[in-house]
Amino acid sequence: MIRLLIVDDHKMVREGLKIYLSTEPEIQVVGEAENGEEAARLAAELRPDVILMDLIMPGVDGIEGTKRCLAACPETRVIVLTSMPDDELVVPAIRAGALSYILKDISADELAETIKKAVSGKPTLHPVAAQRMMQELTAPPKPRPGVDEISPREMEVLRLIAQGLSNKEIGDRLFIGERTVKTHVSHLLEKLQLQDRTQLAIYALQNKLV
Repeated sequence: MIRLLIVDDHKMVREGLKIYLSTEPEIQVVGEAENGEEAARLAAELRPDVILMDLIMPGVDGIEGTKRCLAACPETRVIVLTSMPDDELVVPAIRAGALSYILKDISADELAETIKKAVSGKPTLHPVAAQRMMQELTAPPKPRPGVDEISPREMEVLRLIAQGLSNKEIGDRLFIGERTVKTHVSHLLEKLQLQDRTQLAIYALQNKLV
């Protein structure tokens, strides 16, 4: 028996889905939620096999709801079921952990088949979603901001970071305060889209700035 949780802010939609699936002996609707927050709570409590997740909901939406549900119940499979064929939502939904992305104009038989496939880890993508994912996969990588965006003072700080100096040591070397050094480091991380000092040092070495 496949345990199913339905997440949609419209009660009529939830009722319609239950009627749709009532003829499927392998599928049991174990709960309903009207937003992502309630869905995460029920996912932790009910441990469903599959979640049908709407995207546009008040409060916690379907993308954040997917993240929360999978954090609460990692073994659950999430199927996005939306009326919005918006290709801008596809990648965020898949990145949040959704396995499948389908529209609400799907037939009852197709929906049941999608749910059964999801239990086995097999995705189902609406053509709009499939096309968007292919565009994402084949798009050239976005170039990382280069050294031309770094000020001369920030460049000095970057080189000293790569040499292993602490903020205090950098401040002493450049005759500036430690707080000023921290500001330069923050600007470097933001401009270069990096996470920490180690990545800054690696960036400097890879680009032969030291």
